[in-house]
Amino acid sequence: MQPRNMSMSGVVDLAAVKAAQEAKAKAEQARAESARQGGGGAVSPSSLVIDVDEAGFERDVLQRSAEVPVVIDFWAEWCEPCKQLSPLLEGLAAEYNGRFVLAKIDVDANQMLMQQFGVQGIPAVFAVVAGQALPLFQGAAPVEQIRGTLDQLIQVAEERFGLTGITVDPDAEGAAPVVEAPAGPYDALLEAALQALDAGDLAGAVQAYKNVLSDDPANTEAKLGLAQAELLQRVQGLDPQQVRKDAADRPTDVAAQIAAADLDLVGGHVEDSFGRLIDTVRRTAGDDRNAARVRLLELFEVVGSDDPRVTTGRAALARVLF
Repeated sequence: MQPRNMSMSGVVDLAAVKAAQEAKAKAEQARAESARQGGGGAVSPSSLVIDVDEAGFERDVLQRSAEVPVVIDFWAEWCEPCKQLSPLLEGLAAEYNGRFVLAKIDVDANQMLMQQFGVQGIPAVFAVVAGQALPLFQGAAPVEQIRGTLDQLIQVAEERFGLTGITVDPDAEGAAPVVEAPAGPYDALLEAALQALDAGDLAGAVQAYKNVLSDDPANTEAKLGLAQAELLQRVQGLDPQQVRKDAADRPTDVAAQIAAADLDLVGGHVEDSFGRLIDTVRRTAGDDRNAARVRLLELFEVVGSDDPRVTTGRAALARVLF
């Protein structure tokens, strides 16, 4: 997915979370309260990067945005570009040292927030300043481009809202020591698969996951990892424009629809991917229908059986088949 620059002046309506006016009023009230209390004190470096869910969104993002710009990273475990962008954003949060806070939102676990921000594909990056949401960019982007966007965001926060950031105390961690769980029987193989993915060795990752499944066919992590690695392997080297043109020009070409569905899923368009294959199953028969059905089941594995979109997709597939 190519980066898409977005205007800093655009404001996203957060009415489904809180009315924009109410959010801004709360932010201003919280900022005034913080000022009366002397700014709220210093925070630890680990507080600059936080995981946020729907339950804590108002506290962790809206209210916090009264004191400091909150940059939101919409991501998912299966999203390969997210694995490149997220570490960059985390490193920049440390580099900017309190000029902004990074909030990471897993779209698979927080569908409502994804819809409310109008996220069309991931990775997608927004910011919230004094209760107002600003779209920043979509897709992976070079670090210098991200720095420029963050500098612009910080300037807007300072000039329009008087937000100068928060103080970071490197000695304020106070975190409890991490106790590592004992290693499982397949941890080394699963770690090897992850390292292969990070290195871009998709064939190596596929083989590592298959090695686990050969001994433990029910291993959930290996099944999910294998489905994801095989998907990435299939789309590697494809020309997205040509694939989408082929799918549009040849709606009855099952191979073209399957390739486009793979790209849809990699781009974060889960419903589009599922819908394309369900429609293909509906209008085909024999081997073509079976090929589309099998690929759809494989993509269900990539997303995960707990995802409500998979539940909906399975029901729709059943209606078409029976």
